[in-house]
Amino acid sequence: MKHLLKLMDLTGGDITAILNLADQLKYERKHGITHHVLAGKTLGMIFRKASTRTRVSFEAGLYQLRGPPTFLSPRGP
Repeated sequence: MKHLLKLMDLTGGDITAILNLADQLKYERKHGITHHVLAGKTLGMIFRKASTRTRVSFEAGLYQLRGPPTFLSPRGP
């Protein structure tokens, strides 16, 4: 998957696969196995509404996978 713009683009199987992968990555991280699957990639985040909790949790997850997050405002620079 290259872009995820809305949940309606996903099938039930897609959602199950994403949750299973997240569970596996969380288990492996807990046991000292790290992944750098996002190394060398730039990830942009755009949120329609301000949500510190959501932004911080996304940033933390991206850092754990070695992907530097970039926050973009929906209202421009």
